[in-house]
Amino acid sequence: MQHAGPQGAHGSTETGAPASRPGAVRVPPQLTAADVDRGWRPGASGPAARDTEAASAPTDGARGEHTHSEQPIPLPRTEQSRPDRSRPAQTPPARTRSVVQRSSVRGQILDALRTALVGGELAPGEVYSAPALGDRFGVSATPVREAMQQLALEGAVEVVPNRGFRVVERGARELAELAEIRALIELPVLLRLAATVPAKRWTELRPLAEATARAASTGCRATYAETDRAFHRAVLSLAGNTQLVQLADDLHRRAQWPLADTKTDTSRAALMADAADHGSLLDALIERDVQLVQSLTRDHVTGAH
Repeated sequence: MQHAGPQGAHGSTETGAPASRPGAVRVPPQLTAADVDRGWRPGASGPAARDTEAASAPTDGARGEHTHSEQPIPLPRTEQSRPDRSRPAQTPPARTRSVVQRSSVRGQILDALRTALVGGELAPGEVYSAPALGDRFGVSATPVREAMQQLALEGAVEVVPNRGFRVVERGARELAELAEIRALIELPVLLRLAATVPAKRWTELRPLAEATARAASTGCRATYAETDRAFHRAVLSLAGNTQLVQLADDLHRRAQWPLADTKTDTSRAALMADAADHGSLLDALIERDVQLVQSLTRDHVTGAH
């Protein structure tokens, strides 16, 4: 991914962000509660629309939240909001208020940034500015900055004052440490589940294992990462411990971030080998082969094939 020059977007002092490019993901802004209360909808005109536009104009305290080029998206139609043909035409159907918070935009941006991070579009060691990334996604810098702050809390990026966010450069040692922690958490759980969960439950997870194989065959690291974590979440969820699943998923996500060493094997063949472990693990769990479950889990988590 190419990076911008020393001058950030919108005159920002943040630098190093990639210029916007055709086909980039665009996340449209959301309606606010005030817009819905005034009865405003996309394409509306007249006093209600003008009142809404005036009321939603950015103030000094809200500058940078949205850009003039952003367009609102229609609210989802609920069963209550669809026309009821059994009622007289002159009686408008009841409408359920549906408010889409701005946090949903931040969530979409966070997902997009995580995908770019795993896929290598956000390169380790590079600095990216929120305004320029906002241009790429078609939103203001604010939700991008908030999403980047979340990634900073997760350890994926670090704040560079007056410039933006630098993608953390990780080495093999950190990856090994994450693998050790994952093994300490997941292995005892899988050994317990292997002795208690009936074969039928493991068979039900077969489609998820097959999904990881299909994703691996595409060679797309970001696509495979999502299916990989989905499979592991489903396996661990059989333990009935929500906190365990969330903790293990966070560690797994961090283990998927690219290393600074470009020699790391991220080829299609490597993804296919990793995906094959899922099917083998299910076979061992169905057979209640505890020793094989132990060796497969340890090798899979540490990346030893």
